Amino acid sequence: MKWMEVTIFTTEEGLDPVCARLDMLGINQVMIEQGRESIEQFLRDTAKYWDYADMDRLVTSDEPCVKAYIADVADNRATVRAIEDSFAELRNMDVGLDLGSLRTVVRITDDEDWENNWKIYYKPLEIGDRLLVRPSWEKAEDTGRIVLSLDPGMAFGTGSHHTTRMCLEFLEKTVREGDDMIDMGCGSGILSIASLLLGAKEAVAVDIDPIAEKIAYENAAMNGIGKDTYTVLVGDVLSDIALQDKLCEKKYDVVAANIVASVIIELSAIVPKLIKKDGVFIMSGIIAERLDEVLCALDKNGFEVLEVKAGDDWRAILARPKR
Repeated sequence: MKWMEVTIFTTEEGLDPVCARLDMLGINQVMIEQGRESIEQFLRDTAKYWDYADMDRLVTSDEPCVKAYIADVADNRATVRAIEDSFAELRNMDVGLDLGSLRTVVRITDDEDWENNWKIYYKPLEIGDRLLVRPSWEKAEDTGRIVLSLDPGMAFGTGSHHTTRMCLEFLEKTVREGDDMIDMGCGSGILSIASLLLGAKEAVAVDIDPIAEKIAYENAAMNGIGKDTYTVLVGDVLSDIALQDKLCEKKYDVVAANIVASVIIELSAIVPKLIKKDGVFIMSGIIAERLDEVLCALDKNGFEVLEVKAGDDWRAILARPKR
């Protein structure tokens, strides 16, 4: 099988945000390469696949990069376009970090071994006290945990990144039987699917990238979840008033947003229209340096912070409407 190798160039401090962004898009099987030498080797090995006319410009600095591998099939071309669009958007966002160029380059590789070799990096992952995230090809002992089956080969995450893991831990702690849940910026759908497995009655997943609809529904089906309890919507909640109105037709017990600080700050003014008085608002994807800004926005928009989690340079917040 042929694979599309997607390479995103960044900085040392940008490696985690790039990985998190890919995780949001449902891509978790990544490789990190650091240093000028590896980039020059990449250029020598793959020059014929590059879209840039002046390749020397790509090695003017010592740029680390993150690589993702996606099966070269028709359905996944949309995934690659979504990656390119997403990083083009990120270039114009202020996240409080130097993310570098975020140049995105795609090539086709004939490395058939990748199809199976990358699977050695994915093993069943216990999260919190009740969840077990299991790659579909791996067997896991019955430990009484709730099993969430995923397949990174289908281009979605396994929950191993700090931002996703912390959200899952908060969901495990707060989701109750019969809850209604909404996942803002759902990507792979992992948070909303986990909520349903944890006992939520219905879940709505929303993402700005159209490819998320297909991926999230496929992931849900893998876990025995149908469209009778799971709905995926495409659109920008921040700017699409019609989408906001549709979502505001009901109130939710749990609102989750694993995005970035700047988007969460804007969402904090919208979520009060969506959340029940006794509901919870779970946020992640917040770089440590921007935590105070998010906390300030939450206070301004009527939220009380219950807990803040830390994972390396990332922070996650559990909040509720002030009483």
